[in-house]
Amino acid sequence: MFYYRIFDDKEELNFFKSSLSYEKIREYMTEYEKLHQEYVNKDFISYLKEQDEKTEIIEVTNIYY
Repeated sequence: MFYYRIFDDKEELNFFKSSLSYEKIREYMTEYEKLHQEYVNKDFISYLKEQDEKTEIIEVTNIYY
């Protein structure tokens, strides 16, 4: 699995994991951008999930001690 950090047009930061390589993610991102006017992480992750069912958003929480 690969782990990625991504910002969308609304400057929302998300992390996700996928079995797709960075090069494949870039290819799918280019395809996605041709089909959409606005880029929102949740929509892009759903699009990637069609290509790789293991793709999912990871929720990151701070821990203090």
